[in-house]
Amino acid sequence: MPELIQPVRGTQDYYPEEMAVRSWLYAKMREVSEAFGYQEYDGPFLERFDLYAAKSGAEIVEKQSYVFEDRGGERITLRPELTPTLARMVAARQRQLNYPLRWWSFGPFWRYEKPQKGRTREFFQWNIDLIGDDSPEADAELATIAATFLKNVGFKPTETQVLVNNRALMQTELEALGIPSALRSSVFGLIDRKDKLSSDAWQKYGTELGLDATQLMGIEALVGNQDLWKKSESLQRFFEAIAVQGVGEYVHFAPHIIRGLDYYTGTVLEAWDTAGEFRSIFGGGRYDDLVNAVGGDPVPAVGFAVGNVVISLLLEALGHSPAINKAPAPIYVTLFDKHQVPDSLQLATELRAAGLKVTSHLSPDKLPKQFRQADRVGARLVLILGPEEIQNKTVSVKDLGSGDQRVLPRAEAAYYIKHWLEGKKPA
Repeated sequence: MPELIQPVRGTQDYYPEEMAVRSWLYAKMREVSEAFGYQEYDGPFLERFDLYAAKSGAEIVEKQSYVFEDRGGERITLRPELTPTLARMVAARQRQLNYPLRWWSFGPFWRYEKPQKGRTREFFQWNIDLIGDDSPEADAELATIAATFLKNVGFKPTETQVLVNNRALMQTELEALGIPSALRSSVFGLIDRKDKLSSDAWQKYGTELGLDATQLMGIEALVGNQDLWKKSESLQRFFEAIAVQGVGEYVHFAPHIIRGLDYYTGTVLEAWDTAGEFRSIFGGGRYDDLVNAVGGDPVPAVGFAVGNVVISLLLEALGHSPAINKAPAPIYVTLFDKHQVPDSLQLATELRAAGLKVTSHLSPDKLPKQFRQADRVGARLVLILGPEEIQNKTVSVKDLGSGDQRVLPRAEAAYYIKHWLEGKKPA
């Protein structure tokens, strides 16, 4: 026997059960996106290496992405995220678009990193962005969408939270501590690691950045100040908008939330499970300088992205996994014998034309075996079309759940079966 070929490390096989959960998440993401007036879009899975290098720097892209040369010698990247593609698309038609743009997408992405719980090298991600509005209310709309999604998939505010901060506020506070702007990015990284390092390791890291003891104490005080948002007019307006949209239980200020990527310019957000069993569920924020970084004119933008892997694990851990109907079709058309193949196929075709989902048995078998197969695939109604039914222009229908069995007129079978599936059995 040849050795079984294994999947590529960090990828995931989606058997029908896993695919059903992914499809359910996609439907929930679509539902929330469209409820707020967002339009679906997508970009290519392959992008030029330069697109990501312009945003993050060539070294980061080399380490975190799948990069290769195509046959023409051009450096190509499997997309690790969608925001640079979005920025490129906006820049390409900047003067033709009607702002503000409300766009969303769901698709596959690839990142070359160490696979671990909740993190894979291939994953699917929901991206949702508002482009062309720089108001705090725009930031609040995205946070409201994030909270609405958490609520709609079953998470309670005691289980998940959307945590919010503002980089502009933090920059002002760091300047007040005498921390030079040249260290801003490094200090933001220090704040981002506050909950990931021990106190001693965090202090040592800060000292290595060139911060003195007073500055480190000041940063610790900032990170612990839950009322800091009141010093920001932008955040005051943000939380006022959150309150009137009814998601205040889910959205809270958190001064330690800073986000690791340099392109964020203002409000940032991350969703976390309150038990702290998982890393950040998802995150995003305001990125007003990205469109001009890829060749366009400056345009304000805010958005976030949600991967399917961590959300799926958290749903399972908290008992909120969707009740998936595993039946591919509720109706199973049996095959009486080899002579009735055309008649059985025609019956199934008639029912599908009426909008019903139907599975056909294709090879002659004993009827009890076909009934067992119908039960295994989760069908509810089994249809029998034998010589007697063909002669009388009828079809026999059996409900596998109740055992009830009726003979229906062939011409009206679809009508009666639709009502039967809705709980209205024919007389």
